[in-house]
Formats: sequence, C-alpha cells, structure tokens
Amino acid sequence: MMQRNQDREDTTIDVDPGRVEAGIGGAGAPRSCYGVQVLVAGRRKQWRDEINGQIRRAGYSAISVDSAVDALTVLVLGLPVDVLVTDAELHGSLGISELAAEARALRPNLGIIVACDSAVSDCADLVPADALLVPCPSQEEAVASSVREALAARAV
Repeated sequence: MMQRNQDREDTTIDVDPGRVEAGIGGAGAPRSCYGVQVLVAGRRKQWRDEINGQIRRAGYSAISVDSAVDALTVLVLGLPVDVLVTDAELHGSLGISELAAEARALRPNLGIIVACDSAVSDCADLVPADALLVPCPSQEEAVASSVREALAARAV
C-alpha cells in the first residue's frame, strides 16, 4: 500500500499542448470535475440522438430528457450542467420561453441554446434574449459550435 501512494505522488501528467490551446470547453471556459455537461431537451428521440452525437463528438458529456419538466428536474436536483440545448418544438406544460426563464432563475450562469428546424422567423419570438438560436441543428457540428460559443460567453 505504501508503494502505491509513493507512485501516485511521483507521477506527473503530461498534457497535450494542442488540447490545452483548443480546450474542450473553449478558451478559458470553466470546467467541473465532470467536464463540460450539456443537457439536451427535445421531444423527438431521433433529434435528441442526433444532437447527443454532435455533442459527444465535440468532447462534451450529454444528458437527454424528453420534456421541459424533466429538464428542470435535472437542474433542481443539482446535477452539473453547463449548457442547456432545447428543441424549439418542445411541447408540454412548459414552453421553451418558460423553461429558459426557470432554468435561468435556477442557474444564472447556464448557457441556453434553442435549436429550430423550421424557419427562423417562427422561432425568433420564442427564444429568450440571452439564448443562442441554432437555425439548422441538423448541420454537422452546428450545435457543438454553439455550445462552444455559450461556454465562451459564460466565461467572460
């Protein structure tokens, strides 16, 4: 047992300089011990899976829920979440504007992204002023780049 502790104390970790510059969370983005956590809220499973794929390919972790109430439950429970990505077509007792307002009240530093498959003009009035709008979330890495942007804005 003593030898193991000595090995741990003497071990150094070499960090890949390319990874430090680009950073998983973007330049200067604060990260928890869990890495960057993204909460994905969308009613269609195929949409959630597509967005999760983009997020995981970008090096982030994702949690998926199918309603605004479930998204708020995740936030209320205190699970680490850095960015909320929600579908503009999210229906239920809470719409996206209510979800964004409640999420912002619970986590003032939370990045919020609204993904809209339909015309941007249809979604623009639903999107809160401090949220990012992704007009074509199905484009490769569109949501992941918005997550990076939300993390950078949060770090400032």
